[in-house]
Amino acid sequence: MTKKTDMRPSPLAGRWYPGDTKALAQSVDKYIADAEIPELPGKILAAVAPHAGHRYSGPVAGYTFAALRDLRPDLVVIASPMHQPYRDPILTSAHEGYHTPLGDVPLNRDAIQEIGQRFQAEMGLEIATVRNDREHSIEIELPFLQRIFTHAFDIVPLMIRRQEEETMRALGKAIAQTISSREALLLASTDLSHFYNAGRAKSLDETMIEHILALNPEGLLQAEREKKGFACGRGAVAAILWAAKELGANKAHLLNYAHSGDVTGDDREVVGYAAVAIVRE
Repeated sequence: MTKKTDMRPSPLAGRWYPGDTKALAQSVDKYIADAEIPELPGKILAAVAPHAGHRYSGPVAGYTFAALRDLRPDLVVIASPMHQPYRDPILTSAHEGYHTPLGDVPLNRDAIQEIGQRFQAEMGLEIATVRNDREHSIEIELPFLQRIFTHAFDIVPLMIRRQEEETMRALGKAIAQTISSREALLLASTDLSHFYNAGRAKSLDETMIEHILALNPEGLLQAEREKKGFACGRGAVAAILWAAKELGANKAHLLNYAHSGDVTGDDREVVGYAAVAIVRE
């Protein structure tokens, strides 16, 4: 096998999470070890994880990845928002993989191409590629995946700018059709409300979590439109919910919820985080 050498360099290491290999492994392992996960009947098909700096959202993300650590997927599809001002509706990396201090995570170009072809056939839109992007919401999840999975796996990173219902439904369908015969895992990367006081944030976040637990992507997107709830990755969550339902998901479990004020002690302007597992019972 030819070694892949064109890895996306990390703009986050040493800033959003520890840049030292040992320190990063130890911190991620602690977040996962501290998470107490109930027994989840059925097969986990998908999950939701936050994507702030590890200091802030790591304790919640630990719950997501603790629930996934016994799985053995050969492919992880990660859908996230694209916070940077690109004009394309959906983007993926043009590199061969992502580099973190824990090593390299390769992309599966064949799966990306197949999802792109199905999506384009449905929507008439291409999945664009980008090099040396600074988007954090894919990479921030990778050290967790690198610590829970000791086997080889590839990723499909999908960074979303256009988050309306028709586009996300088509993306979810394309993902499900592409991975239906594979041992794959779906991961939605999102934070919840941003910069409300803790009381208001919890109310808004509860609305979004209710729709996720009900496997209701339409309701999730509508809540955002009606300003009843907020999630920067609402489109990513919706697409993953549609894909998971297509693959037979019928139950979701809230594993943990917190906000940044739980870490900083400042409840005036917080960001909400949720960990959710989505299963086929």
